[in-house]
This record gives sequence, C-alpha cells and structure tokens, in this order.
Amino acid sequence: MTASQLQDLLIVRLVRHAGGTQRRWRSVIGPVKVHDPETHAHCNWSLAPSGGTREIAEVERMLDMIRLEHPIVSAG
Repeated sequence: MTASQLQDLLIVRLVRHAGGTQRRWRSVIGPVKVHDPETHAHCNWSLAPSGGTREIAEVERMLDMIRLEHPIVSAG
C-alpha cells in the first residue's frame, strides 16, 4: 500500500464512521509522512492531524486500527 492509498483509506473510513466530508477529513489528517523502515520497523508512517478536539480524537482512534492492518507503506 502506498501513502496516498493509506490516506484515501483513512478518509473513507472516517467519513463512514464519523460523518462529515472527504474534503474536511483530508484537511484534518494532512499528508502521510513515510519513514525509513530501518529506523521504524513496526510502523513506518505517521500523521500530524489538525482540527477540532473531536476530529483529532476520531483520527487517533482510526489510526490505532489502521496501524494494525497496514503498518508498512511505501512512498507515493
């Protein structure tokens, strides 16, 4: 899975679970930052969500689930 595919997956799941628009969630989660798997062996990506308290909490809950399913992604 690529970083852009991961971002799309997060957005779809957030819209389905928490409501709102794809545009808003894309703004809240921002870009997926991909790290070197040599230094981040368990999960090589991260996000820095910004938005309201409820939105960030929704993103953090979703990230916990997504990290278990897709711990390693490639750039792109």
